[in-house]
Amino acid sequence: MPLVAAAVCPHPPLIVPELAGAAAGELDDLRAAADGALARLLAAAPEVILLVGGGPESRAFGPADSGSLRGYGLDRPVRLWPACSGAEVLPLSLTVGAWLVGRTGTELPRLARSVAEGATPAECAELGAALADESERRAAVLVLGDGSACRGTGAPGYDDPGAEAYDDGVARALAGADAGALLGLDPVRSAELKVAGRAPWQVLAGAVRAAGGGWRGDLGYYQAPYGVSYFVASWDREQQ
Repeated sequence: MPLVAAAVCPHPPLIVPELAGAAAGELDDLRAAADGALARLLAAAPEVILLVGGGPESRAFGPADSGSLRGYGLDRPVRLWPACSGAEVLPLSLTVGAWLVGRTGTELPRLARSVAEGATPAECAELGAALADESERRAAVLVLGDGSACRGTGAPGYDDPGAEAYDDGVARALAGADAGALLGLDPVRSAELKVAGRAPWQVLAGAVRAAGGGWRGDLGYYQAPYGVSYFVASWDREQQ
């Protein structure tokens, strides 16, 4: 797969304004950053968009698959590709990713892969390398994943003094397109901090390594508005 660009976004259900209600404005900056990352992704002129996010198992999804936010209050399917309509099987990460891509209005075909939340770094890197070899079309990858959920006593995972340092390390890796640093994230510590993005980020790292060439990163957003760290980043190929 000629990987031409990548974007990293979080997947909180509240990024969808209809679910946030009166509090929708609290995540305006996050939505704007995500929209900007998707615009930058499309500017690389891909021929296909591949979504990668965490899930209960590692599996491939087709363009006809969809997801649902019904459990969060949005009673309509979120289609991976509007031109197709299929079963509501996408996990939350890919459902939000499909919603983000849908906001762009692009008509590009899209595929999706989930990676098991407990996959080892080696398994994630192997999956990323496999994705980099699967297609001859120019591909852009949207990677969905949240950081720690332990940033303060009101966080879903309560407070962990080491959460900020962990997230700062992720922010540096995303800003520097540092695949090695992402592959070095410890699965056990990540699980303790309730990090949802560790495995998808490591798939990205494996794909970039397999694709080769130089890459540059840009961190567009890093905050923890509800005790959960959210990152938005763009990775682009360096000009030869």
